[in-house]
Amino acid sequence: MRARRLNHTRLPGPDITLNKDIQAYVEETRRAAAGDTWTAKSELPTTNEILGIDEHDDSPGTNVDLVANKIQGPWPSTRIYLKTHYDLLREDAVAPLRDAVAYVKENPRMKDSLDVCIYERVYIIGITCADAGLAMKLQFSVARAGKNIVWEYSPRLTTGSIVALTPANDMFKSKCIVAVVAARPLDDLKKTPSEIDIFYARAEDAEFDPQQEFVMIEARSGYYEASRHTLTALQKMAREGFPFSEYLCGLRPTIDPPDYIKLNPFVDMSSTLIDEECAKRDVLNDWPSPPTSLDSSQWNALRQIFTKRLAIVLGPPGTGKTYVSVIALKTLLSTLPSTDPPIIVAAQTNHALDQLLRHVAQFEMNYVRLGGRSADIDIKKRTIFELRRANPVPTIPGGLFGPSKKRIKELAENIFKLLEPFSPGNSKSPFPAAQFLKLNIITQSQYDSLVKGAEGWVHGGDQVEPLSAWLGDSKTKFEVVYQWNNFGFAEDDIDLEYEQLKELELEQGLDEEDSETLRGPYMSLMEQVKGRSLSATAADASRGRFLKYDDLWKIPPRDRGGIYSIFQKLAKEAIRNTFRSLAKRYEVAAENLKTGKWELNSTIVQSARVVGMTTTGLSKYRALISSIKPKIIVIEEAAEVIEAPIAAACVKSLEHLILIGDHKQLQGHCAIKELEGEPFFLNVSLFERLVHNGVEFKSLTKQRRMAPEIRRILAPIYDDLEDHPSVVTRPGVPGMGGVNSFFFCHGWPESSDSLLSKYNDSEARMIVGFFIYLHLNGVAVQDITILTFYNGQRKKILKALRDNHLLQGQYLKVSTVDSYQGEENEIVLLSLVRSNENNGSIGFLAVENRVCVALSRAKRGFYIFGNAEFLAVSNPLWWEVVQIVSCGPKRIGYHVPVTCANHQTKTYIAEPEKWSLTNGGCSLRCDQKLKCGHNCPLLCHVVSHSQVKCQQSCTELLPCGHVCVEVCDCPCKCQYGDCFVLNEGFGAGENTPPIGENYTTPPSGTCADPCNPNAHTDFVQNYMDYSNGGAKQDDARLASKANKLAITEHASERARPPQLSDDVSIFDRPSQPILKENLVPHEGPTGHPPVRQKYVQYYSSWSSSSNSKDKKE
Repeated sequence: MRARRLNHTRLPGPDITLNKDIQAYVEETRRAAAGDTWTAKSELPTTNEILGIDEHDDSPGTNVDLVANKIQGPWPSTRIYLKTHYDLLREDAVAPLRDAVAYVKENPRMKDSLDVCIYERVYIIGITCADAGLAMKLQFSVARAGKNIVWEYSPRLTTGSIVALTPANDMFKSKCIVAVVAARPLDDLKKTPSEIDIFYARAEDAEFDPQQEFVMIEARSGYYEASRHTLTALQKMAREGFPFSEYLCGLRPTIDPPDYIKLNPFVDMSSTLIDEECAKRDVLNDWPSPPTSLDSSQWNALRQIFTKRLAIVLGPPGTGKTYVSVIALKTLLSTLPSTDPPIIVAAQTNHALDQLLRHVAQFEMNYVRLGGRSADIDIKKRTIFELRRANPVPTIPGGLFGPSKKRIKELAENIFKLLEPFSPGNSKSPFPAAQFLKLNIITQSQYDSLVKGAEGWVHGGDQVEPLSAWLGDSKTKFEVVYQWNNFGFAEDDIDLEYEQLKELELEQGLDEEDSETLRGPYMSLMEQVKGRSLSATAADASRGRFLKYDDLWKIPPRDRGGIYSIFQKLAKEAIRNTFRSLAKRYEVAAENLKTGKWELNSTIVQSARVVGMTTTGLSKYRALISSIKPKIIVIEEAAEVIEAPIAAACVKSLEHLILIGDHKQLQGHCAIKELEGEPFFLNVSLFERLVHNGVEFKSLTKQRRMAPEIRRILAPIYDDLEDHPSVVTRPGVPGMGGVNSFFFCHGWPESSDSLLSKYNDSEARMIVGFFIYLHLNGVAVQDITILTFYNGQRKKILKALRDNHLLQGQYLKVSTVDSYQGEENEIVLLSLVRSNENNGSIGFLAVENRVCVALSRAKRGFYIFGNAEFLAVSNPLWWEVVQIVSCGPKRIGYHVPVTCANHQTKTYIAEPEKWSLTNGGCSLRCDQKLKCGHNCPLLCHVVSHSQVKCQQSCTELLPCGHVCVEVCDCPCKCQYGDCFVLNEGFGAGENTPPIGENYTTPPSGTCADPCNPNAHTDFVQNYMDYSNGGAKQDDARLASKANKLAITEHASERARPPQLSDDVSIFDRPSQPILKENLVPHEGPTGHPPVRQKYVQYYSSWSSSSNSKDKKE
């Protein structure tokens, strides 16, 4: 067997040469951007796009002409294919902000809504000359939110998001500035006012004026950063050619082997065929029989991978998609020469990518991860940023990094010098007169008059600035005051889970850490002086005449403030023009610096054997990837991403594209719902389109995740899924008596939160009670996942769990279905939420891909909570699910069947409040012996008896020979208090036993102190007192205590939950609709929900005693 590869990255030597392909790639892209076709559109949306103005004739309107995605049959041409996907993707990326601006433009005073976030009183307060570009720091008010914003968990202003700014006095009538969020330091966001950093989309729109008030708009849906680089890649592909287009566009039915396999078909399979003498096999002509470590479908999938240029592997849940990917990678790395370009591996999410790279690290340590920061400690060490920091790469001759760094430094100095009048040190004074002269705002004569007129004006021993003396009282302080937002305890609703937010941040478009991205010289911008015009009308009318005065002191004092405002405005316009020119040059320098970093990175990347990134990274780092000329790209979760990012991965050098996924699980996400489904089908993945059009693929058929009782529920989606022998012997769920799956039915109504997300309060409480029951029965918290289709329900359940004292400090897995793709757990509780008899809508539950994920995450136990009747009559898939769980073994009902581990007693729970009565067991008396010898006084429980506190009288005979007077749970105490025997004797008259007229102690049977002459007399007297009435007194005390205990036990007995006999159907309940097993199958048109049939009956065969029993419950 081949030894494990543990070699580290080969560090580049001193003779590093420049990879010229990167510069050529970037330069070609820049030249193309000067054209006038779709291939030359700007990377970021333009002002006209956001305002809905046609780019060609400046006509208003938001209608966009789009060609539908062709999901059946071949495309007419690759250019039509690329343009169609470009247009659809750009519309999906731009439309949310365009629509948000339109809403605000129509209603300027509107508050935050479900679609729009509005930030008012926005002012520029600083500038950072960072490597990534000129970042302007803004401060702003969140008053229009009307609620407190928890920035740690809020998806607002995520780095990479696009925003639109407009002057507060314009409100998008004529002015719109597009910008990208550059960084969101939490400490800045938590300030009052909040602060954020932005990059302008176009240098031509750059602003710096600290006195200009803006309004900033953000769309709540969409994330432009995820599409930005794919759009650029599609433009590039239209110019450079499209490898694999014969398959992806032309749907060519026969697929050839990869070119490198044709040249040498012998593959080293020693890592898989352990027992084979000759592990090198001709995969084209001598494919071996499968080893015991792989089933036949996995082996056929590997054959597909090694023998087809375009290899598609379909893997249903639990069939080992990742395992097959890892085996393929291991085999390819064993076969290919170490000098070959690295293999590119990609996945839809950072989490999935890290999982795959963890497997790769077991046999190949020479891998590099591109993209956002990894949460895995070991993988983080292999990120390009960490590798470059640990092994600095020397300057490459002819490279752009060094010259670009120098250029950025020069431009930063020029920019800061230009904005010097707005620096904090100058902010309290008017513009210097010399600055007005330099900018040609005033003439030399006017300047001389200002200087001469200010002679003799002294303040604090210093000569007063001429303009300040000239203005006198005509200047006023400019200050922005923000009110403290008093929103009480109301918090902004969050529609993303923490994990989803972290995923966004990891894909935020930053090449390195936040601190690195915005590291650079910073300058605060402020201007605290403005002119006061006492007669604005007169100043405006006399403007031309006053501006021609050679002696500005002749202007009346009351008009000087207005004239200064004119000078100030003209000066800012002049500075703005220069600033934008410098910003444009800075933009080019920053792009060159990014290219220079890619040149440095390529020296590390091209020496690696595996390079990992997300599917977004395939486009974002396309210049770098293209330059290392990879032959092989492996994409996991290929069915979860829309088509364009996968197509963009096809660089010119590509010989082998391997797609692994399952189109029956989650699809790609669209920000604009109108683009999903007919006629545009933007959410259809390349993987799904190829499979549905008959392109050759192989399926994995044997699942190793779900117990058979759970797997059968997936039969309507996967009719040929087989069970591996390992899942047949999975242990049952504790406390469930062999019921390892169940559909709990109810009729509790749903509700909606402020974000219109659905929740069902009673269902949430029922699930929380069941969760605690399982935990009390020994199931670890980390082994239970609660899934739901709605974030509103997720928040309800999570809050209820965190409020339970048993779960304090525990990490609770409560997720939406969308964020749990690719995950699994021992036990899954699924909350369906939907229950409305009025409109019949089931929302997300009607999407088969989501339902597929929800039904396939559990390994040992799977429990569904929902309105089964409502779902069954509303949707064909749920109708089939209900049919399956209604048949042997029957696993559906209105009572959750739980089984006591101690007594094997079955209890049926129908309401959330009943869980507390089971205590994890049942309602019978425990009666097991405690350590003290008494019977356990509690009802049945699963808590260890070591935690039970016995309150009965202690029966211990102490070493002194006396009786203990405490209860069992307390430390023993002698009836005589501090007994002298226990305390090794005491003096006469000290600590005498507490015998009074109202207290008689029973005799111990021994003399208290044989050495004391009076001890025997005391003992005899004590015995006589006890026999003459003291015994009756003590008996009465014990009887009273026993009576109190009996009353307590009787109350507990009355509080027992109902015990239903095994022959009573746990699905049926009196006077409630039930679903009989002869349900009429759905016969309506495909895609339409079934019509309610006459199979809904009312069960009335219970005896009157059964009915009364149910009423007590």
